[in-house]
Amino acid sequence: MSATIEATVHMPAPAVREKHARELSGLPMFFLGLAVFVAMVWTIISGINSADATREAPVGWMIASVLLLLAVALIWKGLFTVAPGEVRVLQFLGRYVGTARTDGLRWANPLTTREKISVRIRNHETATLKVNDADGNPIEIAAVVVWQVEDTARARFEVDDFVRFVGIQTETAVRHIANSYPYDNHEETGLSLRENADEITETLAIEISARVQSAGVKVIESRLTHLAYAPEIAHAMLQRQQAGAVVAARTRIVEGAVGMVELALERLADHEVVELDEERKAAMVSNLLVVLCGDRSTQPVVNTGSLYT
Repeated sequence: MSATIEATVHMPAPAVREKHARELSGLPMFFLGLAVFVAMVWTIISGINSADATREAPVGWMIASVLLLLAVALIWKGLFTVAPGEVRVLQFLGRYVGTARTDGLRWANPLTTREKISVRIRNHETATLKVNDADGNPIEIAAVVVWQVEDTARARFEVDDFVRFVGIQTETAVRHIANSYPYDNHEETGLSLRENADEITETLAIEISARVQSAGVKVIESRLTHLAYAPEIAHAMLQRQQAGAVVAARTRIVEGAVGMVELALERLADHEVVELDEERKAAMVSNLLVVLCGDRSTQPVVNTGSLYT
C-alpha cells in the first residue's frame, strides 16, 4: 500500500534542509557587552573632565565613545532567547544560515533575523467531511492527526504556511482514503472502513506523511474520529445491517439445530431406545427443528394414539 501511495503522491524535492546555526552562549556575550558599556561610560566621563581641564573639544574621546557605543549595540543586538519547545530560524541578508535549537540565552550574528518556530507536538482534527466511499455510498468521516515539525528549514521556506498546509493535506488524504475503501465489505474480500480500522489508520498515516514531508513535518499518529453513513441513507443501511445480522443468527441457529437432531438420532440408534422407520424419523426431525429453530416458545401436544392415527 505504501508503494501505491508514494506513486500517487508526487511532492517536489526540498530545496533547503535544516542545519545547525553558528551561535554562542548568551551569558558571556551579555557580560562582555556590559563591560563595554561601562568602558563607554568611563570614556564619556573622562572626555568631559578632559574638556573642562583643557577647554578643548576631546575629539579622540568622542570617537572612542561612539565606537564603544556601536560595539555595545552590536553585542546586545546579537542576543536572543530560545524557549523549550521552540527554535529560531536565522537568516542573513535573506539567506538561510541555520537553526538555533539550544534553549536559553544565545548569541548569533547581530545582522541576522531570527524567526521563532514551535517544534511542540500538535493535533489537527478535521471537520466532518461528507464523501463517497468506494461503492459510491455517501458517508461522513473525520480524523485527527498528531504531528510535529521535524525540519524547520523546510517548514519555513518550502511552504507559505506549514500549519495550514498540514490541515489541507490531511483533509485531502482523508478524502482519498474514504474514496478508496468501502464503508462495509458485506462479507466480501478486502478491507473496509468499518471493520479494518487499524489497517485503514495505518494507511492514512502513511499517506499524510507522504503529503506533508515537503513541509518538514513528521506524522506521529492518525486516527479516524468519526465514521458513519450520511443521514439520507443511514436508515436504509441500518436495515441492511440488521437483515444481515438476522440472517447470520438464523444460519447459526439452523446449523446448531441440525447438529442436535443428528446427535439425537445417533444416540437413539446406539442405545436401541426405539426403532424408527423413515416416516417416523422425518416426523421427529420436523418436530425437533420446529422446537429448536422457532423464535417463540412451543406448546407440547400429547399424542394418546399412534403415529398413524
